[in-house]
Amino acid sequence: MLRSSHALAAVLAIALPSAATAASPQSFKGEYTVSFLGLSIAKSTFSSHYENGAYAIEGSVSAAGLARLFDDTRGTVSSKGTISGKKMVPQAFRADYTSGKKASVVDIRFANGAVTSTQVIPAPDKRDPKSWVPLGASDLASVLDPMAATVIHADSLDQVCGRTVKFYDGEMRANLTLTYASKGTISVPGYKGGTITCRMGFEPVAGYRKGRKALNYLKDRSRMMVTFAPLGQTGVYAPIHATVGTQIGTLTISARRFEAIQ
Repeated sequence: MLRSSHALAAVLAIALPSAATAASPQSFKGEYTVSFLGLSIAKSTFSSHYENGAYAIEGSVSAAGLARLFDDTRGTVSSKGTISGKKMVPQAFRADYTSGKKASVVDIRFANGAVTSTQVIPAPDKRDPKSWVPLGASDLASVLDPMAATVIHADSLDQVCGRTVKFYDGEMRANLTLTYASKGTISVPGYKGGTITCRMGFEPVAGYRKGRKALNYLKDRSRMMVTFAPLGQTGVYAPIHATVGTQIGTLTISARRFEAIQ
């Protein structure tokens, strides 16, 4: 399940190409690996389709390498919605995961950019009101699901950073702030060209337990860097590489393939 302690890693691990509104249908494919201390622990593959101002994304995520010895998690994720101007406007997000024999589901529905319903199976444990920061109605307005939060609409590479992304994962509302770090180039199957790297800040807003060490580390001490690359001439920029510092080491997310599908 997408618990709050894993929210940031989940956002990055499911990063994938998207696309802006176009006159003709467009499809993209992204393949990623997640490694920890140099060892592969997960992989993901996503396909996305965009037509007439609407988008639909489907993908799979699974444990890989040594991680499978400890937690053989695998699942599917999907997101759909519309594109208004330079904004993703989600309509529905769903994640189905199986870890061993335990299955879990996160289903989020939206209307006009606001969350209208959330279903989490199994249901979260009862919260202690003394330590829990509850969600309010205002927290669930103008937010993105974990998939839509991974892509940026901008006029150029130089304008990708310098913004705040609001997302909701079915339990926690948080903000991701992007500030400019550097520009560079990269070459992976499907793409060779310029990139921009942003330093990412993490700020939990609601739907989390106060004093949680993992969240405090991400907020106050973690060094998080995300490198974006353009998807053709769409005006959309998607993560192609990222690193996230944790209490026990660094997570690295790298694109193995990043391409438009004709």
